[in-house]
Amino acid sequence: MIRIEGGTFRMGSDRHYVEEAPVHRVTVDGFWIDRTPVTNRQFKDFVKATGHTTFAEIPPDPKDYPGALPHMLYAGSLVFSPPQGPVDLRNWGQWWTFLKGADWRHPYGPKSNINGLDNHPVVHVAYTDALAYARWAGKDLPTEAEWEFAARGGLDGAEYAWGDEFTPGGEHRANTWQGDFPHENLAHDGFTRTSPVTAFPPNGYGVQDMIGNVWEWTSDWYAARHEADVAKACCIPENPRGAREDQSYDPCQPNVRIPRKVLKGGSHLCAPNYCRRYRPAARHPEPIDTSTSHVGFRCVMRQRS
Repeated sequence: MIRIEGGTFRMGSDRHYVEEAPVHRVTVDGFWIDRTPVTNRQFKDFVKATGHTTFAEIPPDPKDYPGALPHMLYAGSLVFSPPQGPVDLRNWGQWWTFLKGADWRHPYGPKSNINGLDNHPVVHVAYTDALAYARWAGKDLPTEAEWEFAARGGLDGAEYAWGDEFTPGGEHRANTWQGDFPHENLAHDGFTRTSPVTAFPPNGYGVQDMIGNVWEWTSDWYAARHEADVAKACCIPENPRGAREDQSYDPCQPNVRIPRKVLKGGSHLCAPNYCRRYRPAARHPEPIDTSTSHVGFRCVMRQRS
């Protein structure tokens, strides 16, 4: 883990997506953060030690999904499946498929495996899976403010985790999408899917892979905008000064009452023409019952002897 000394920083952005605004000053206490996202190797050790079964491996309870057709209630997870050509970017169903048998051991469907991917971030983990791992490890999940403070690497207000230029000197500093999303992946950064968690340089704090590769869970409930003034946003589980659980539901789906947590960091699927969220300020809502092939996590500790 990497020790992050506490401090005050400008959180959010007024230059990109509305949910990142407003820029506001936040103070965090010192904490420790995992140098990289949790890897397949580490998650494998956790499952071996505890017998944990991930959310994606458990068939859904019909009571939790009223109106769902019985034959659609099977264990699985969302897998990115690129279309053959350009599609309507307003319809994410054009490139996401809920695959039966997709889980952390089988990231691209039941016939896939993680052989040779020990040092890649674990994916297909729902919020409860990430939290279970953190508690087993004697750690916690970061608040959104802790995560963003660590991702900035001491560059308060910078656009990216390494400065204000996306590819300084033509060098890719994160695993993101190059080309016309979602059908054209030019892979100029060397990867078409996930990458080893140490494939790109660390930021100014020595933390790696905060940007791109996989989105990462935080402990905060999602709200459509930041609060303008937050005096302290660290060491406070569940973000009591921010959004509450009952405020975190998707307003576009009033009949689906599944709360959402904040994801941070973007992923290898973030592209200039669709999702410019490969920045510390970027954030995204994720239902706590959802796992995908591009969401992982890392942990923090707020006290360590």
